[in-house]
Parts: sequence; structure tokens; C-alpha cells
Amino acid sequence: MNLAVVKSLSDNRSATLADQLCAPIVMSEAAESSPYPFFLVYRDGCLKLLDRQSLRKGGLAVDIEPRPGEQHSYPAPKKDLLAQAIGKKSRTIVDATTGWAQDSLALFRMGYEVTCIERSPVMVALIRDGFERLAQKDWVQKRELLPPTLLVGNAIELLSGLTEKPDCIYLDPMFPPKRKKSALTRKSMTVLRDILGDDRDRQELFDAAFAATGRRVAVKSPDYAEPLGGKPNESYQGKLLRYDVYLK
Repeated sequence: MNLAVVKSLSDNRSATLADQLCAPIVMSEAAESSPYPFFLVYRDGCLKLLDRQSLRKGGLAVDIEPRPGEQHSYPAPKKDLLAQAIGKKSRTIVDATTGWAQDSLALFRMGYEVTCIERSPVMVALIRDGFERLAQKDWVQKRELLPPTLLVGNAIELLSGLTEKPDCIYLDPMFPPKRKKSALTRKSMTVLRDILGDDRDRQELFDAAFAATGRRVAVKSPDYAEPLGGKPNESYQGKLLRYDVYLK
């Protein structure tokens, strides 16, 4: 990815991050005149991903706070479509397509034991920063909870090497958009697509997930997409998306 790490004079973490990503460093005052379309910067107490339009303010970070409408309690109630797809009796979950980790974090707040897999080094850096902030939350420390486990690499390969079969493997692959542009497309999803592209190996990923799971695979997809694994055993329909569940 064509990206640079932005460094300020008072910041000592940027050089380490740039080394980890093999990315160039630009000083904050020179970022706007640099040729890079994307930037990583420590700002507002977290690591953020910026495009050129958000250099002065804003940016995207892994949001560790409960989503709108989500109950602020632990464990959160297992009432939404995601929980139904995962299975209320499931305990161990592998999110094989973590991305911005929003579904992983929602599952964590519901009390599931979550393992995350991510292949993009940029997203890994953002996720790690989010999980580090999560570990500092009072409600996490009081309950002596550990943030989700993060595995780095190709999910197809990592799933085949799991030592224990999880109760559920969760997939949220990137499907080609129905339209070239949509006002409803969130910026986080647009940027994620710029970073990762579409998951052209999603069928192979599903096959690996079904082989590795102990009980079920849950697939999140847009409502226009064909079921990834053929006819599902269960399906939960939302306004713009659905969850297809495949049972072993």
C-alpha cells in the first residue's frame, strides 16, 4: 500500500511503526506536500489511518466503544442478528476476516472468546492499537479480561493450523460492490477496500473455514450476494445484509 507514517517532534512511536511496516516517515509539517495518498499517525490518543482529505483532522481508528444501540453492560445481551448467527451456545469464535474488528469487538463484549485473523500489516497495526486501548478500559481491567487474540497472516493457512476447533468461524469477506459508487458506503469500508481489495479467494476461505470449525460457519454478506457455501442451514436477514449459517 502506498502509505507513509507521519511523525511529530514529540512522538517516539512512529519510527518503530515505520520499521515494522517498512514504510517511509514524513514529518507532520511536510505530509501535505508529500506524494502519498494514505498516512498513519498517532493522534487523539490512538493510531489513525488518514487520507489526504483528513490530514488536518479526523481519520479512522479501531473504535472500541459499544456501537449505537448496544447495551453498555458486560456481557452484552446476545439479541442481535450477529449473535443469532454465531450461536448463543457457542463459546469460542474465530473471526477470519477481522478488518476494522467491529464485529470481533461486539462479540467480545457479548462474552465470547474471540480470536482474530488479519493479513494486512496496516490493519494489524490499527487493530493492535485498538486492543491495547481496550486493555486499559476500567471495565476490562476490573473483570481481568484479556482482549481478543490476534493472529497475523493468511486466514486460509492459519485456519488449517488451528490446534483446537472453534465453535464458530465467522467470515465477513469483501464482495464486489453492487454499484460503482454509493452514498451509503461508509468511509471505513471504502478505505478497507482500497487497502485489501475484494476477497477473490473467498470461496477457498469458506472451504477452509468449514473444514476447521467445530460446529458452524457464519458468513456475513450483502443482501445481493449469492450464498457463499450454497444453501445455508440457517439465514438471518437484515435491511442491507444477511448472515448465512452452515452447520456441521
